[in-house]
Amino acid sequence: MSASLLSLYHRITRWPGGHWLFSRAVCLRAPYFSTIAPRFVALEPGRCEVRIRDRRRVHNHIGTVHAIALCNMAELSAGVMAEATLPPGMRWIPKGMSVEYLSKARGTMCAIATPETTNVAADTGIDWPVIVQVTDPAGLPVFRARITMWVSPRH
Repeated sequence: MSASLLSLYHRITRWPGGHWLFSRAVCLRAPYFSTIAPRFVALEPGRCEVRIRDRRRVHNHIGTVHAIALCNMAELSAGVMAEATLPPGMRWIPKGMSVEYLSKARGTMCAIATPETTNVAADTGIDWPVIVQVTDPAGLPVFRARITMWVSPRH
C-alpha cells in the first residue's frame, strides 16, 4: 500500500488543486483528521509535510492553535510518512507520543515528520520513532512530538 499511496500522491498533485484533493482523500480514509482541515504540501519516503491554517475552529480559549490540533497534525503527518516509507509487507500503528509545547502557536502551522532512524527491518516487530517538528509562519518551532510507531510484518 505504501507504494500506492506515494504514487497516488505524485499522480494527483500534478493536477490543479491536487494537493487539496489528496488531502481530502486522506481525510476520507481517516475522517477524524478532517477536523483540522490539513493540506499535504510534500510527501516522499522519509518525509511528510502538512499545513493547517489558523482559523477559529482549531483555536483554544486564548485564540492560539489548540494543543490537540497540533497533536492531530503530528499524528497525521507521521502516519502518512510511515505509510509512504515502509516497505511492502510492513504495517504500522502509533504506540505512544510525547510532546513539547515550545511557544504559542499563531498563524499557519507547518508540520514535518521524519523518522529518527531508517532501520525498519524486523521479523517480528519493532518500535520506530518518528520526529515531528511544527513551526509557525516565521519558521520558528512551536511544537515537537516524538511518536513511537509499532512496525511489524503483515500476516
